[in-house]
Amino acid sequence: MNAPDGPGAPLPDPVGLHPRPPFPDQDQDHPGSTEAMDPRPDHGEADYRGHDALLGRKALVTGGDSGIGRAVCLAFAREGADVVFTHLPEEAGEAGETARLVREAGRTAVPVACDIRYEEQCSDLVERAVAELGRVDLLVNNAAYQMSQPDGIEAITTEQFDRVMKTNLYGMFWLTRAALAHMPRGGSVINTTSVQGYQPSPHLLDYAMTKSAIISFTHGLAQMLTERGIRVNAVAPGPVWTPLIPATMPDATRFGEQSPLGRPAQPAEMAPVYVFLASARASYITGEIVNATGGTPLP
Repeated sequence: MNAPDGPGAPLPDPVGLHPRPPFPDQDQDHPGSTEAMDPRPDHGEADYRGHDALLGRKALVTGGDSGIGRAVCLAFAREGADVVFTHLPEEAGEAGETARLVREAGRTAVPVACDIRYEEQCSDLVERAVAELGRVDLLVNNAAYQMSQPDGIEAITTEQFDRVMKTNLYGMFWLTRAALAHMPRGGSVINTTSVQGYQPSPHLLDYAMTKSAIISFTHGLAQMLTERGIRVNAVAPGPVWTPLIPATMPDATRFGEQSPLGRPAQPAEMAPVYVFLASARASYITGEIVNATGGTPLP
């Protein structure tokens, strides 16, 4: 169910606005499939209405093939931005749907197969974005990897630990460093952290470590870049219904029920936060973490 919009529309009830668990059992292999999910995630396809908040902006979004990344690409495009976004090679089908949504909004879409665990691919990605769009006004560091390990720290292999750290931290660092050379004054960096950065779940120990580090990175980089006129903020979602969940959790049937709203967020509910932080309306906001947790209190 989508939120009603327009003059005179009733106020949406946040508790019953979107599906609530229990959900059908639906184990998937990583990286997961949007089409295979039940219920299907809502990215704002039917009801996100743009108001030219990002008209003419040039955006680079990582992990734009599905989930929060797809919702951000769609919203940015409907607000007037052209978008280069990344996906893993095995996510080309998902990326094609994101590109269709961006182009349907009348904006340029450039999907790029990229594994941000590798510095060279990060550098090439930024050069591709500049070649396609001319500059990078908005950088959204959203791509992430997790894998639940309920059997304890002993179950976290060095291979998994390395993948989590390089995807969630190294890639963000390399991309930000490279993109800043092409970002004008007024530009914006937006990182995706998580409620896990404050309240780590034991079965997501390594993932939670990275999300805490992203909070610190955001605070420090924001101070570093103020003289350059570039703002840095982050969004800390609570549980969000994306392909990463059935692909990395042993049981997603009750996912999100622990939030005070009793359900996970849909990606469409996250995208407006990114739009606001990217827009001129947030000109005095930098070094902030915007918590979007469904009511879970955070520091």
